[in-house]
Amino acid sequence: MMFKKNRLIIILLRQKAANNNYKTLEKLHIEKVSSIRDALSAIHGCTKKVDDCEKKKREAIVSEPGAAVAPPTQPPLSVMQIWEVDAPTMERFLRDLAQEKPVRFTAQQLCSFTSNYNTMLGCGGFGKVYKGQFPNGDKIAVKVLNRSADRSAEEQFMAEVGTIGKTHHINLVRLYGFCYEPYMSALVYEYMENGSLDKFLFSEDKEIELQRLHEIAVGTAKGLAYLHEECQQRIIHYDIKPGNVLLDSNFYPKVADFGLAKLCNRDATHITVTGYRGTPGYVAPELTLKNFPELMLQNFPITYKCDVYSFGILLFEIVGRRKNTKVGSTDSLEWFPKRVWEEYEKGELMALTQAYGIEEKDRATAEKMSMVALWCVQDSPEARPPMSAVVKMLEGGVEIMPPPKPFHYLFSVGVDVMKLPNNTGNDSTNSTSGMNSYWYKETTTALMEKYEIEIASV
Repeated sequence: MMFKKNRLIIILLRQKAANNNYKTLEKLHIEKVSSIRDALSAIHGCTKKVDDCEKKKREAIVSEPGAAVAPPTQPPLSVMQIWEVDAPTMERFLRDLAQEKPVRFTAQQLCSFTSNYNTMLGCGGFGKVYKGQFPNGDKIAVKVLNRSADRSAEEQFMAEVGTIGKTHHINLVRLYGFCYEPYMSALVYEYMENGSLDKFLFSEDKEIELQRLHEIAVGTAKGLAYLHEECQQRIIHYDIKPGNVLLDSNFYPKVADFGLAKLCNRDATHITVTGYRGTPGYVAPELTLKNFPELMLQNFPITYKCDVYSFGILLFEIVGRRKNTKVGSTDSLEWFPKRVWEEYEKGELMALTQAYGIEEKDRATAEKMSMVALWCVQDSPEARPPMSAVVKMLEGGVEIMPPPKPFHYLFSVGVDVMKLPNNTGNDSTNSTSGMNSYWYKETTTALMEKYEIEIASV
């Protein structure tokens, strides 16, 4: 009976040996095992031998790696080892990539960045702007929004983060981040050393030459062209004015303050606007006078061309170095944009630039900017050029076509007078893709004529 029991134990031990690869146990003879104690002793001895063998293998791998793993071939001297050279570069790249999106800051962090808000840069109905600095030394501007019962501050916060937070362009101010807490809403922007353009246009003690102002106008137009024509969703700013064009240390312009901005689909022909948007004197007539049927403007759609009108008013202020009189005031006869049209109609636009003290070397530039402005402020949104066409006209190299008379909404006229001429076709941002457009036509230079080079039509 004992022999049968031991035999059963040995069979089980052999099975376990096979599962665990203990080859020595498989040779265990049944007849040499007289008891369970002998079987367990045999297992212990065999297991120890296996463990000793495995230990020697591991020691051999550690002491002689070449025997277990083939050594990697050394790269040629001309090839960089990425893991040694580019690891810091890759880390910086990934860190910069993460910083491209707006960062959410805490109120305590902003208090530290601004040294407890001890330097105020400006203030307005929206709130106050303070100067600050990141720990790495980069200067910032922190806009702390006023909280109100009508939730206007909340709407402005969402408008700015939802628009400028998704865009990156050299002519748009950069949004580093924001703070939103129960008792505080703030936006963190890059710091612009020279402040806003209006300080240089309307101040006697800050002079800036016209050529530099022309460059500022071109840069601003490029920023707007990006918002209107290059973003995945079109962005309408609704408040273009000198106060919202900021200048860096080199007077490079960047469009700022997107508190009234709105996203819309690129294929949308018009959008619905509730309430008043913009600054009086810069707002397009279809926005300000949409509730006056007698002026026949209620049928004009609200489109991105509202920004084009505001930019035209901005150009008038750059040329005249003065703030435009509000439409409808008692001294409307002195309204500079209207006077520009009257002098242009008489063929005396160059004389007007001279009367405003513009130097002879800059008068051609001032005349060009005035004609572009007259195009931008046309009554009909369709008659206004897209900002990409405005950029081309300002940069030169094209002949600006004679603009029609603007400001019909100031007089009692029929709606037919304000319609776009039949030769313009449908309005589109692609209207400038051909050799000629409604607003300008391509010109050939003397060098091109010399070598008989023609402009190719796309």
